Amino acid sequence: MSTGGPSLPQQRTLVTEIPGPESLARLDRKKAHVADGVGTTLPVFVVAAGGGVLVDVDGNSLIDLGSGIAVATVGNAAPGVVQRVVEQVQAFTHTCFMVTPYDGYVDVCEQLAEVTPGDHAKKSALFNSGAEAVENAVKIARVATGRDAVAVFDHAYHGRTNLTMAMTAKNMPYKNGFGPFAGEVYRAPMSYPFRDGLSGEEAAARAIDHLDKQVGADNLACLAIEPIQGEGGFVVPAPGFLPALAAWAADHGILFYADEIQSGFCRTGDWFASEHEGVVPDLLSLAKGIAGGLPLSAVTGRADVMDAVHAGGLGGTYGGNPVACAAGLGALAEMREHDLAARARAIGERMTARLHALQEAHPVIGDVRGRGAMMAIELTTPGTLDPEPARTAAVSAYCHQNGVVTLTCGTWGNVFRFLPPLSISDALLDEAFDVVAEAFAATA
Repeated sequence: MSTGGPSLPQQRTLVTEIPGPESLARLDRKKAHVADGVGTTLPVFVVAAGGGVLVDVDGNSLIDLGSGIAVATVGNAAPGVVQRVVEQVQAFTHTCFMVTPYDGYVDVCEQLAEVTPGDHAKKSALFNSGAEAVENAVKIARVATGRDAVAVFDHAYHGRTNLTMAMTAKNMPYKNGFGPFAGEVYRAPMSYPFRDGLSGEEAAARAIDHLDKQVGADNLACLAIEPIQGEGGFVVPAPGFLPALAAWAADHGILFYADEIQSGFCRTGDWFASEHEGVVPDLLSLAKGIAGGLPLSAVTGRADVMDAVHAGGLGGTYGGNPVACAAGLGALAEMREHDLAARARAIGERMTARLHALQEAHPVIGDVRGRGAMMAIELTTPGTLDPEPARTAAVSAYCHQNGVVTLTCGTWGNVFRFLPPLSISDALLDEAFDVVAEAFAATA
């Protein structure tokens, strides 16, 4: 069996149909033992990964444009992550930080204070998943402000727990049948330049008017927003939208809370997407790219806000597990050493050029948007805003069958999101977009 990591041959190789016979056999085992509610986008079983490829059990090598949904930002089995994880596993795997602390947890918190936006005093608390981080950010905001209401936005995705489902906008597959949901969550219209045509200031005024009238600023604990939306379709708000909301929140004692779970850690060409317009959040929820694939998340925020919660009010058995913290420190070191923010910008320029060329050839591509290595295209009936989910699914299926891992998203299922690992080579990236171009031509 192949070993993973950057040493894997960086090439697309198809030796069977996708999925191959060995993967199909394992899918039978999955069907027998894994709940049907756990879906699969591309039904191949992976045995190794690294650089920009995934190798399946049949020996096919696929180009990865998904990074496990923005998790393998530094690449799979990145050396700096692997080394620290091995050393930590050999030392100890768990004590529970709330019982007996260890340096790794504190080290991660210290580094998060350094890399997150703003030069104010910051503190962090560590958890396991993005949804946990979102839940805890809301808990902290409510205690710190003495208020209950939470503002979220159209097309938002914040997680799959009860509170985060209430905060999430999309019904299928995330919310359908799972209610009733947590209360005191209020939704405002998002800036969606492709669809609303509003300036950032106009869209912010619309959202603020909505919240003022339907909730009341004095009742809001926090305004929770993805600086670039993830599952909602990689919606990049119009310039001026985020700063206007942040200013309004500050004027009314509302905490501006940035959910940077998908957009953080060099993905957009800066350490965090908030930085593109100089927005400094009071609170951030962080996960995905933080630890090279191990389960780690965080809430980082102003020290006075974080310290509002009573001792024992934050935590969890596995939160900030020592092995996950070691992975986080390794991933942060990789980001610094290889200047992955700059690499994300270079990848973004390359993807943007290819996507605009595709748009010229295929009018079904209504919009090209994103920042850095977080790019998207939205498919609509030419000349309209009517979504084209069927064409989106057909293009994605072609890519999968030809050895390129692509992900779709969006409220209407008509958006491709491109999230290559920042360790991918230019050659592999070019080849992947050659296949994407073929897919559009073949499904025209």
